[in-house]
Amino acid sequence: MTRTKRGYIARRRRTKMRLFASTFRGARSRRTRIIIEQKIRALVSSHRDRDRQKRDFRRLWITRINAVIRENWVSYSYRILIHNLYKRQLLLNRKMLAQIAILNRNCLYMISNEIVQ
Repeated sequence: MTRTKRGYIARRRRTKMRLFASTFRGARSRRTRIIIEQKIRALVSSHRDRDRQKRDFRRLWITRINAVIRENWVSYSYRILIHNLYKRQLLLNRKMLAQIAILNRNCLYMISNEIVQ
């Protein structure tokens, strides 16, 4: 039987993996077996942290809104603001409210004064 050379397909697969791991340090960018393990770990981390990022941003927006609201009134809080927004059926999500709180505090104060009355 003639000898079969199988280098092309395997080399192409390894090259693709090396491109993925080219920015890693040390053996993690050179050794094939370690590259495979690191690729799996990197993809798992990125998948997990996409959800984590959404949670972190929501917490940040809530903190910003609460800080600006409590700055003016002692008894007024984020919880009451959101409750009043839902009662009035205003479609302002937390991201938009946080942007308004950062860029134009007077606008947020006007919104909160309108919905309380």
